[in-house]
Amino acid sequence: MSEITESEERLARPLIRLAKLVGVGTSYVGMSHDYHEIDDDVLIEVLAALGIDASSENAQLIAIRRILNERYSRLVAPTVLHIAGSEDRVLVNTGILDVPSASITLENGEPYQGTVEVGPGDGSQAYDLDGTFISNAAVVIPADLPIGYHTLHVKVADRVQDATLISAPDRVDLLDPMKGGSLWGWMAQLYSIRSSNSWGVGDYEDLKTMLVDAKQKTGADFVLINPVHAAEPVSPLTPSPYLPVSRRLINFTYIRPEAIVEYATLSEGDKNAVDGLHADTEPLNGDSQLIDRDAMWRSKMHALWIIFKAGRTAERQSAFDQFKADYGSDLEAYATWCLCYDKWGAPNGEESNWERKFNRNSPEIANLRKQYPDTLDFYRWLEWIAAEQLSSAQQTAKDAGMHIGIMSDMAVGVHPSGADVWWNPERFAKGATVGAPPDMFNQQGQNWSQPPLSPINLEATGYETYRNMVHGMFARAGAVRIDHILGLFRLWWIPENRSAMDGAYVYYDSDIMLGVLAIEASRAGGVVVGEDLGVVPDHVADSLSSHGILGCAVEWFEQRDGVFRAPSQWRPYALASVNTHDLPPTAGYLEYEHVKIRERLGLLTGPVEEFEASAKTEQDAMLAMLVEQGYLDADFAEHREDHEADIVDALYRALKGSPCKLLAASITDAVGEKRAQNQPGTNNEYPNWRIPLADAKGNVVPLETLFDTPGAQRFAQIFNS
Repeated sequence: MSEITESEERLARPLIRLAKLVGVGTSYVGMSHDYHEIDDDVLIEVLAALGIDASSENAQLIAIRRILNERYSRLVAPTVLHIAGSEDRVLVNTGILDVPSASITLENGEPYQGTVEVGPGDGSQAYDLDGTFISNAAVVIPADLPIGYHTLHVKVADRVQDATLISAPDRVDLLDPMKGGSLWGWMAQLYSIRSSNSWGVGDYEDLKTMLVDAKQKTGADFVLINPVHAAEPVSPLTPSPYLPVSRRLINFTYIRPEAIVEYATLSEGDKNAVDGLHADTEPLNGDSQLIDRDAMWRSKMHALWIIFKAGRTAERQSAFDQFKADYGSDLEAYATWCLCYDKWGAPNGEESNWERKFNRNSPEIANLRKQYPDTLDFYRWLEWIAAEQLSSAQQTAKDAGMHIGIMSDMAVGVHPSGADVWWNPERFAKGATVGAPPDMFNQQGQNWSQPPLSPINLEATGYETYRNMVHGMFARAGAVRIDHILGLFRLWWIPENRSAMDGAYVYYDSDIMLGVLAIEASRAGGVVVGEDLGVVPDHVADSLSSHGILGCAVEWFEQRDGVFRAPSQWRPYALASVNTHDLPPTAGYLEYEHVKIRERLGLLTGPVEEFEASAKTEQDAMLAMLVEQGYLDADFAEHREDHEADIVDALYRALKGSPCKLLAASITDAVGEKRAQNQPGTNNEYPNWRIPLADAKGNVVPLETLFDTPGAQRFAQIFNS
């Protein structure tokens, strides 16, 4: 079948030309190979979210000319990419007779000592910039330029212009054990796994224990956890870890008060007060139905204030001061937002709320900071303590012999009313959110309610926002999983007040963003995994592999036209798992829990009988593959209700039969849990991200015995054989 493309007549229209000029897709092919052209009104609204007026044909023509003039009036693009070890050419816009020169300042502030040569451009057609014809030349970036974030200085006559020069390795090297084999680990929802010392919600000390026990009791080399990005400072807390208020900072509600250095030196009265607050939360640890973050945080926050007010030694205060200096404006943004939230309440959708009335430069904000200096410092301190405890967990994992340790999850975006958006609105699109178009897993599409980063701002600022975020994550993890890594290539933007079906793809410079990942991962000796499920163009997987970034192979998704692929045929550069956090655990999936949830919540667009039949057909095809490949006894497949545990084990044996470099076992599968952690497309209709870890009978599984359970030991035997 020939590829469907837009007509020449459509491509010639000013609106389509303008959209393509700034990276807005005007058509796309869906998961079912269905072709779509984006409606004009959607394109106009997406362009408006980028700050571009396209409301009329005249406005579109004016915008095209303005954008081209801006690009050609610059000597060099604001951000340029260099692949270390190779010679690259960066185009310089010059007059036809002009000869540019260039120099480089390295990341450490020192001048690059080598020669930066200038050569001919690419011979592209000259551009008429208000009567001046602009041609181009090329700056040759030498192969020996070190990895890092440098500054390129370009000079033509009396004009000088700088660009951020990102010099990245061509790929992320595999860890030595992955080069000739694979590593395996666990997938966990940290909040759901409690110990007897928890405050009702799993925390960073529980994570430390989990990592050590996972290594010592099962031989695992990593634990993939839910995102631990920053959250609100006071209740009610947003349950979803994928809707943080900031991706630059981390979640301080996971702090364990008793693990803070200063707890040990508290006065008897203060220590008793903290212990009493902990005792108030102990019944929460036994609740198998719902995680109550708010009850936990009301007690824990009080305890943390007591510890904060007790003070620190000069040495500890010095470390805190250094932390504040290192995180600078990012920390001030979050701490100030927390203070406003604390004193003025949650920002709501009304025009009168403080987020809409004030910005970072408002005198009212400065006055609030002066009025409550201790509370402001308390929020800085919480972030420091959280960073300490997460770093300690990662170091302990490495000391225990884990090759990776923590695999942190990076959310797609941030809360529209969060600290990042309020403090730095210029970094985000205004009037659009991100999501996904309709596909076989969600027929109505998805709106994640998160404002997307502006590709225009990213380029203009040298991708600093993204660089800092990735750096911060690798500072406390051995691997980073990028949720919806397609977002580095393109994101589905949905204009305000439209359904998830009425959006358009906006394209990003994936080479630069993957280059940043390569720099940070290489510096940390870490691993990058990109969640590349759903509607993903074929070239994305190829690009990830060429950069040494692993994709995802989910066993239930490894099928085509109703036939499951043998694991031996899966791609090596992937993290292989049986399921994801958006599916029920395997036991629940085998019992059609996903059908029951969608029917109950009204998420189906057709008859439930039809969806149930397709689910049964899918399960039959999966079991047929397992039997054919020798992972499951045929009799067990015939009498599946009596052999559920055998089928679960067979699914994991199949993972072991793949060439994938990383293999992951779900903790919920190990204990027999059947309830889904999350149902995409819902908010409070289902208790997303609030399901405690329990076994098949609904009993809480405590951390102390988690890796001694029969399921955990069976999985360990499968992966270690």
